[in-house]
Amino acid sequence: MCLDGISRANFGSYRDFWCDYIFGRGDYILKLSLKGNNQETENDTESEAPEEPIQSDTFDKEPEQTPRKSQEKIRKPKREEKQKVLEPAEGPMVGTPIPRNYLILERYPLTPPFAYAVIAQEPDQKIPSYFIDELELTYDEKVLYNKIIAALQLELSAPRDDVDPKKYFASQAKLIADRYQLMQQKSVTVSWAKILYYAERDMVGFGAIDPLMRDPSIEDISADGAKTPLFVYHRRYESLPTNLIFQNAEKLDDLIVRLVHMSGKHVSTAFPIVDATLPGRHRLASTFRKEVSPMGSTMTIRKFREDPITIVDLINFGVLNYAISAYAWLLLENRATALVVGATASGKTTFLNALLSMVNPTAKIVTIEEVQEINIDHINWAPLVSRLSYGITEETIGEISVFHLVKAAMRMRPDIMVVGEVRGEETYALFQAISTGHGGLATMHAEDAGSAIQRLTSKPMDVAPSYISFLDLMFCSRRVAIPNPGNVGAPKIVRRIVSVDEIIDATKWVSTFVWDPQRDKFDEYLDKSVKLRKYAKDHGKSMKDVMKEIGNRIEVLQWLRARNIRDHLEINTTFSQYHTDPEAVLSRIRAETTVSSSSDESSQFPAVDLGKHDEPEQLKPTMGYKDSTK
Repeated sequence: MCLDGISRANFGSYRDFWCDYIFGRGDYILKLSLKGNNQETENDTESEAPEEPIQSDTFDKEPEQTPRKSQEKIRKPKREEKQKVLEPAEGPMVGTPIPRNYLILERYPLTPPFAYAVIAQEPDQKIPSYFIDELELTYDEKVLYNKIIAALQLELSAPRDDVDPKKYFASQAKLIADRYQLMQQKSVTVSWAKILYYAERDMVGFGAIDPLMRDPSIEDISADGAKTPLFVYHRRYESLPTNLIFQNAEKLDDLIVRLVHMSGKHVSTAFPIVDATLPGRHRLASTFRKEVSPMGSTMTIRKFREDPITIVDLINFGVLNYAISAYAWLLLENRATALVVGATASGKTTFLNALLSMVNPTAKIVTIEEVQEINIDHINWAPLVSRLSYGITEETIGEISVFHLVKAAMRMRPDIMVVGEVRGEETYALFQAISTGHGGLATMHAEDAGSAIQRLTSKPMDVAPSYISFLDLMFCSRRVAIPNPGNVGAPKIVRRIVSVDEIIDATKWVSTFVWDPQRDKFDEYLDKSVKLRKYAKDHGKSMKDVMKEIGNRIEVLQWLRARNIRDHLEINTTFSQYHTDPEAVLSRIRAETTVSSSSDESSQFPAVDLGKHDEPEQLKPTMGYKDSTK
């Protein structure tokens, strides 16, 4: 019998060939079943003669030889498979393990039980490093992770409703895994919880840097290129290298593109510089490939605190004292204009946030920034953010600069206009606004009041010297090193308001508070205050009444700190109540103080003396920032 010119014996070998071609040489179960059929076909053809003559003698011998050749072809892969070594599965990106000889200084959870932060140092050099300690995937888990990621990238769709993205991802990942029957291979060596953690980290979170983004003790994250460790700025240990290293430039490029897209921006070789806001209001500054950075892509993430730092926190940190807080509270509540100056990472924006929490609760606040960093709990608040140009030429098509936003904000009738940072022509527009009676706050890079005024009156700001007198206060914030009693050889790095100056004109200003670095205390010179005298004159009060009002506000701040009330919502509620009915708030505080006067807490409310409001030794913070990991 023939089938289209092919004998029954030949048909068995052709069937083996197509099975190998379609299903691959690894499907041995199918091949073994076909081999049994081929043996039966060979026996039948030996006992059965062909019905029609065949044109060539070669085909007469083929029925006997071809099945043996096909069997040999089947046996060879089986021998090779026994010697085959499993190919390594890449899996998710993780940090390098902690060396065994390293001394662990601190360990705290990030996403327990999957990720922990470890601060360890090499015994000889004693240089601390930051290690991300994550549960490691087995080989089977890595293979399954790769399959699940590939399936999720094809099947997962964005939710239409406002749902928790992590819960939505976890439920959809399980459904997709069941649909593709990926978990049928699950065994005791495969942990679905670990696989889901890494899948969620890489698809919903920030990828390999997600543990760093979850650490509340980290302020900055920076990558300087491939094959170099990422660095973080830790609140307790400052700058630390991490065990996270991008082994090739492509992985770093992919992460930057992903982060930029998460922020709703675009990055490419045509637009290699990006300044954007990530989900959670974290600030991202990145460069792409080697267009402007010879070492490759770079990025810096300045993390945003979900829980804003309040004025009580700054008192706990030792950044300022009760008297400075009450003094600023009184003047800012009455539309005083102020400028916060300092170097990079000196705490300017943090202090500005705390100042805004003390303004009149019904005042309209308009904030203007390039990247949103200000976070206040204020009902009547309108945040504005600038926008870059859409064009690729010198024409600024669609650009909305800070200068344009300042002009637009003046039409919104704000009580207080806040500019995140002034550095150009928007400064002139801001001073035009405060000269008409608007309250104004801003930050600027400068060392002290003198250098700040020089910058203001020079290009590109170009503020007329006659306009400087419209500025009321200038707070100078600085990162300083103070003696560390616990470690004499390693000074403690802290933030301090080193001076508070009242601006008279472009050549004259009065210092009302000055920080003494030797004693780590603040010296007060309120008897020289010009702004307090002006406030007393405008409100028909004497200086004695003004000093009493400052003392009352100090009493409120002391009560907040003694009760450990630091949440911005509770603090704003207290400030609002004091603004509406100060006598009721003071009566309640004094009543509580009278009840507790018989206990040990009576010493927390000493008599008000404006010259002695430095913190007691037992209450002084041990670090510039409190340890948020404990």
